[in-house]
Parts: sequence; structure tokens; C-alpha cells
Amino acid sequence: MIDSFRNIFAIPDLRNRVLFTFALLAVYRIGAFIPIPGIDPVAIKEFTTAAEGTVLGFLNLFSGGALGRMTIFALGIMPYISASIILQLLTVVWPYLEKLSKEGELGRRKITQYTRYGTVVLSVIQGMGISFFLERTTAPGGAPLVPEDLQGWGFRLLTVLTLTTGTAFVMWLGEQITERGIGNGISLIIFAGIVIGLPGAIGSTWTKVNTGDLQAFIILPLVVFMLLVTAFIVFMEKSQRRIPVQYAKRVVGRRVYGGQNTYLPLRVNTGGVIPVIFASSVVTVPSAIAGLFQ
Repeated sequence: MIDSFRNIFAIPDLRNRVLFTFALLAVYRIGAFIPIPGIDPVAIKEFTTAAEGTVLGFLNLFSGGALGRMTIFALGIMPYISASIILQLLTVVWPYLEKLSKEGELGRRKITQYTRYGTVVLSVIQGMGISFFLERTTAPGGAPLVPEDLQGWGFRLLTVLTLTTGTAFVMWLGEQITERGIGNGISLIIFAGIVIGLPGAIGSTWTKVNTGDLQAFIILPLVVFMLLVTAFIVFMEKSQRRIPVQYAKRVVGRRVYGGQNTYLPLRVNTGGVIPVIFASSVVTVPSAIAGLFQ
């Protein structure tokens, strides 16, 4: 591990890629603190605190707190993930997309372009639903999330434009990390959004131990349980079923080729975390549509 870290700074190309990735992740985190124009930050904070432990709090985890603060990156990368999965499902049932998927690099570029269009459409729908939700919701103290003098179609259209642009920019950041960074840009953005809450969670736990709200002897079993769960997740991600494959022997001239036995590795968890992320995104779509007609 020490040698791996040393190679990061010893190899110029790898060092540049790592620094480029960290720079774009920093830009993503800065955007997670820029609020949508027209909202009341104090009322939003009160509402988010009261919504912890609900579905909104769960979705806020994937956005790195941007959804709870209603920032320009509130939708995060979820519309892009939803659009990409929808395109993958349509590839099976739509002959045109199935044909594109078999055309190599040109077909993949076309599907990627359609995925971007789908991302914009989903962002507009969710952004409109969020704008109606913000206008009709008040904080626990009774203060409106959006002042009454700012409510109207001007605020709604500005919110849709802001959230859609923010999602498109996050999508671009992920693609840049994939092409010019260390790869897996979308996954790194999701990881950055989730892991950013770790220091706060540790600090909150330490505060509860000091105040007596949480007993110290509970911490050790909790840490052991977290390590076991993490180890089990890694084990499931790395586990595979090996399908035996046997190649027939071939005789070419006086030589015999083939005949060796090998295996075809089939991952146990082929979907990874994509089903969980897709489900969390789909859950927000009905509520966003319902907000338009409530």
C-alpha cells in the first residue's frame, strides 16, 4: 500500500490524474453549498433537521447534503443514473436501441447522447416538482421555505433551470473524471457525497458519548458490526461463480493445440449498487409528478 501511494507522486501522468480528480471533486463539494435563489436558508435548515430519518434524509445522503440545503446540485447525479438504467432496459425491448448497442463505439456514443437527453428531461420533471414542493411547504416553526413575495412562475422556472443546469454540470464532472482522471467518475461523485458525512457522524457519536446519551460500551460492538458488514459487502462484491470451460484439442500439422481447462467468472452480485440507487431515484419521480397536480 505504501508503494502504491509512492507511485502516485512518482509517476507524472498518474499524479496529474489524481490531482485533476481531487480538483473536480472539490468543485462538486463547493457547488453543494450554493443555495437555490429565492429560498430561506434558515427555514430550509429547520425543515431538513426535522426530516432526518425519513425518505428525504435517505436521498439527502446520496447528494452529500445538497438536497437538504436545496443547493444548485440538489438533484445530484441521480437523474443521469436513472436515465442510463432506463436506456439499458429499453435496449432489451426496443430494436432500434438494440441495434445501436451492437454497432460498436458509434452506437455507444449515440446511446450516451440519448442518456444525456433523458437526464435533462428527468431533471426538468423533478425540478418542477421540487419548486412546487418548496412553495407549499413550511418549516416546523411555521416559516415558509420560499417567501410569499417570491413565489410564482418566476421562482419555479428559475428553480427548474438551476437544478437542471446543476445536474448537467455534475454529469459533465463525472465524465471528465472518467476520461481525464482516475476513472469511474460517476461512482466517485456518489462516494464523495456519501463519505462527506462520515466526520460529522463520528463527531456526533463522540458528543453523545460525552453527554451520556450513548454508553461507551456500545461503541465497540457497533464498530465491530460495521467492520463485519463492510467485510461482507466486499466479500459479496468479489465473490464469483466459476463456470467450467473446456477447450477441445486441435491438431495443426504435427502439433496439438488446446485441450486446456479454464473457467468463466460470473459475479454473484452483477448489479452492484445500481438497483439501490435506481430505486431511490424512481421513488422521487411519483412525488415530483404529484406535486404538479396537488
